[in-house]
Amino acid sequence: MNSRERILGAVKNNQPAQSALPELQSFLRNSEGTLQQYAATLTAIGGVAHIVNSYAEIESIIGQEYKGAQRIISLCKALPMPGNQIKYDDPHELETADLAIISAAFGVAENGAVWITDDMLPQRVLPFITQQLAVIIKRTDIVPTMHHAYERIGNADYGFGVFIAGPSKTADIEQSLVLGAHGPKTMRVFIL
Repeated sequence: MNSRERILGAVKNNQPAQSALPELQSFLRNSEGTLQQYAATLTAIGGVAHIVNSYAEIESIIGQEYKGAQRIISLCKALPMPGNQIKYDDPHELETADLAIISAAFGVAENGAVWITDDMLPQRVLPFITQQLAVIIKRTDIVPTMHHAYERIGNADYGFGVFIAGPSKTADIEQSLVLGAHGPKTMRVFIL
């Protein structure tokens, strides 16, 4: 047993007892207006929210908004797209994606974020390497706050999970907001 293994073993054997998380009821809000708050927040951070009733509406909006897109990757079986034939085992195959259409587990109204895990993506890099990002969530899967989001996530064991809120952005350069600085230039969320 080397020193690294001894140290890690000592840390593992000397963990504090688990304690219950405190009740934070004062932070929990009523879920009335959650859909409208989500759409408003997403818009405020540079994204676009579309409240739709069918996949046909989503397909129509994508057809109008992304006319110039040459390579659309759809992970949604209800929205098959031409040019979807790629090798998902090689992340380099994704670098020419103009638009990625993915689903999210849920959205968070207070910050306009969506929760995505590794079981929803063929490669973790997809929502960050694509030029444009479209996400589909169900209106019943929008929670009011991050406290609700963490309750929903619970103690599940994920290899990868990420909250994505709006398109890539930075305001470091001359204090001007720049969208699409180091990731997707746009983010549309379709709320079914």
